[in-house]
Amino acid sequence: MSSATPTPPVAAPDPRASATRTIAAWASGADLPPELVHHGRRMIIDYLAAASAGSRTELSRTLREHFRAAEPGRAATVIGGPRLTATAAAYVNGAAAHGLELDDGYTPGSVHPGGCVVPAVLAVGEARGAGIDDVAAAAVVGVEVTTRIAEAGHPSVLRAGFHNTPAAGVFGATAAVGHLLRLSPEQMSGALGLAGSSAGGLREYHAHGSEVKRLHTGKAAREGVMCAELAAAGVFGPHTILEGKDGYFAAFARGEWKPDVLLDGLGSSWRALRTYVKPYPCCRHLHGAIDAARQLRVLVGDDRSRIERIRVGTFELAARLDRRDPTTVMQAQFSLPFAVSAALLHGTVDLRTFEPDRLGDPDVQALAQRVTVHLDEAAQSAYPRERAAEVEITLQGGAVVRARVHHPLGEPENPLSDADIEDKFRTLALPVLGAARVDEALEQAWRGDDLQALTSALSE
Repeated sequence: MSSATPTPPVAAPDPRASATRTIAAWASGADLPPELVHHGRRMIIDYLAAASAGSRTELSRTLREHFRAAEPGRAATVIGGPRLTATAAAYVNGAAAHGLELDDGYTPGSVHPGGCVVPAVLAVGEARGAGIDDVAAAAVVGVEVTTRIAEAGHPSVLRAGFHNTPAAGVFGATAAVGHLLRLSPEQMSGALGLAGSSAGGLREYHAHGSEVKRLHTGKAAREGVMCAELAAAGVFGPHTILEGKDGYFAAFARGEWKPDVLLDGLGSSWRALRTYVKPYPCCRHLHGAIDAARQLRVLVGDDRSRIERIRVGTFELAARLDRRDPTTVMQAQFSLPFAVSAALLHGTVDLRTFEPDRLGDPDVQALAQRVTVHLDEAAQSAYPRERAAEVEITLQGGAVVRARVHHPLGEPENPLSDADIEDKFRTLALPVLGAARVDEALEQAWRGDDLQALTSALSE
């Protein structure tokens, strides 16, 4: 009598081999607890703060006038502007959100998710008559997808010359809109497949301080709307767009990516809760040094002529931003010497710091010439867990004072409260909307569910 051969165990499918479908299935059916919906409302208010301020730039005015002629419509509101098609509104509002370097971010992925995700889902939500809770939940889903994709490919994507924000953000915008439209897992996977061919954004803007950087969030938001809506109509991209041999991570990260970051804890460990809020309108890499400079200002006193030299030590990506003589707004927003000097002289860094007529402030320029920037090995080894910086000031007579910041203000380890975010919105939106509409927008964004009431407070 022969013995039966044992049946070999069946191996569970490896989700890493089908990363796109795993992400799609989760994003399609994600059910968020109330605290995450509240976080989505926080993200909406912070986005509206950044976009309201950014709506006043010359670039935003140009975009509004272009799309007023090119894509007139009644579907969705442009902040401080006309109603347009949903895709055009997403583009204009997304660019405004990134227009003054005030939008949120996620340090481990070096990405700005809100400016890609929130304008897309607000535009579609308004066009479709959705409530604010549904939009807030969809925004969280989109930010979760953005941050995971960005972190999984960072720093390989950045080293390849791509801007993480639009490259990863288009997937998040697509997932957010797809969640709001209740796409099936199959449709969502097809929508992400479309998004992969819309991913992009080159970092060459750094060479010239080019305004194209501002457009990257708008581009991702618009493409996210289109990809989700096309998938709803039955137009699909490849269902292996993330992990495929010619997919996103192969092309953008040169195959060097972290599947565990992308997939582990999906739906239980929320990266969306670990985004930061910006208190200063400049590159996030500068914020630790600004915080340290503000601390030292108290020790130095009012006589800045006592300062002989300033040394800033930080991680590599920040240490590269050592231009002492910026001549454009964007160059100043990416200049450690300029930002540190402004913080020491004026006590903070705000929108006035980067007004064109203040870029040539002789006191700031003179102090910036005394700043040197170097690589701090401890900060480098801690990045991207931390965005650390140390500022050391040598005074006349040889006295030295220094301050080290591990987590800039606004990081989850050093957070801004709901009240702080509300204050940010009031400060930035008041010149655009006026006091009554600011109050109405905040009431709806925090406690209401009437998206039309919120968006009507934002229009021209």
